[in-house]
Amino acid sequence: MQYKILIIDDDDLVASSLKKVLVKLNYEVLTCLDAGETQKVVNEFQPEVVLLDIYLTTHNGIDILRLIKKLNPDIPVVMITGYADVKIAVTSIKAGAFDFLLKPIDIEQLSLILTKATENIRLRNEVSRLNLILVGNELTKEFFGISTKIQKLINAVEKLAMSGDTTILLEGETGTGKEEFAKFIHQHSPRKNAPFITINCATIPRDLAESELFGHEKGAFTGAAQKTKLGKFELANGGTLLLDEIGELGLDMQVKLLRVLQERKFYRLGGEKEISVNVRILAATNRNLEEESNEGRFRQDLYYRLNVAKINIPPIRERKDDIAYIAYSFLNEYSKKFTKTITGFEPAALELVKNYYWKGNIRELRNVMERVVLLCEESTIKEHHFGFLLDSKSVDDVSGEHFMLQVPPKGVKIDIVIKELILKTLKITNGNQVQAAKILGLSRSKLRYRMEQLGIEVSKQVG
Repeated sequence: MQYKILIIDDDDLVASSLKKVLVKLNYEVLTCLDAGETQKVVNEFQPEVVLLDIYLTTHNGIDILRLIKKLNPDIPVVMITGYADVKIAVTSIKAGAFDFLLKPIDIEQLSLILTKATENIRLRNEVSRLNLILVGNELTKEFFGISTKIQKLINAVEKLAMSGDTTILLEGETGTGKEEFAKFIHQHSPRKNAPFITINCATIPRDLAESELFGHEKGAFTGAAQKTKLGKFELANGGTLLLDEIGELGLDMQVKLLRVLQERKFYRLGGEKEISVNVRILAATNRNLEEESNEGRFRQDLYYRLNVAKINIPPIRERKDDIAYIAYSFLNEYSKKFTKTITGFEPAALELVKNYYWKGNIRELRNVMERVVLLCEESTIKEHHFGFLLDSKSVDDVSGEHFMLQVPPKGVKIDIVIKELILKTLKITNGNQVQAAKILGLSRSKLRYRMEQLGIEVSKQVG
């Protein structure tokens, strides 16, 4: 996509030089030498990004910034000035500026800022498109993310869904969206108009498990004196039954479940009539059931019966393109819920979100975004809004009390020691520089400086 950039600067030489550079970078560029024409030009050209000189001859750049944000609060405006005035920079940012550039303009820095600005636009557009295609409660492919990794996975899931009977095992960490994948399978299967029933095996009291799954007859046990109760298998008849957290089911119930999966028949607790059902079974777990079965904690025969097709759902930290996309989705959702007008993330905030470890996956990201949007009183979400994340124990507690450094008899260069320390810390945090800096007692900028100085690339540390 060729993004449109508007340059507002009454210095013709600066504006035309900047335009040549941006055209070479494959942007569509328009220059505006008269700031008094701003409203007309913005409405007609519909720029995605604006480069605005603060010190214009006939107008105040801050006033023009406020006008642009009034016309379209979503447009990122990058302020340009030849003077390093901190107060002006702060005023600009408070008025809604996306970033701040000093003359003479560093082209690499400008290119980086524009990349971040257009990334915000791309994500916002993707989320807007998602909102249009999410009709009712039906989940689409885009619901799960836009990364190649997740789209390949969802394409495979869609093919499996087309078989209305194939049993599917969904494995993944807590919070990765296993239930949403199960809903997608049901909605894209021949059973989509029949019931979709979920039961969380981890929350069923052991003595009530059989009743919950298969139902009971009146008087079958103490407390069952009222009436006959239908179990989840009967409620899901003709449709899909998701056995969530299947790894938590007791071994005794696993035997009974295996028989039902094989024969599609069962007796209600206390009943004498055999009941037949036509149900598709989906099972989800945050455990490795193959390991569990090998160690005797889960029946192997049941594992093989469930594992007709297996879907491994990756944690969100392994697909960073999706983190930003999903964060924007939650921003949109909670902005509407709390009647807020928040247009997006500042670059540093989005970078923090993308690089945070997210141990709780999508569930944790959702909860964090709900809190941030609720408390945010600004037009954009900034890095400081996520300050509480950096204060929390999101990585293993690394105490310096038991640290011991062994120096070789022949000695060692200090740079080698520092490099090894940074590498080991990055390994602990899975490449998360924010958390690594916190562990090492450094600011993030100092850590980045050290990494550049020592030739450390984060991508090589994660593995």
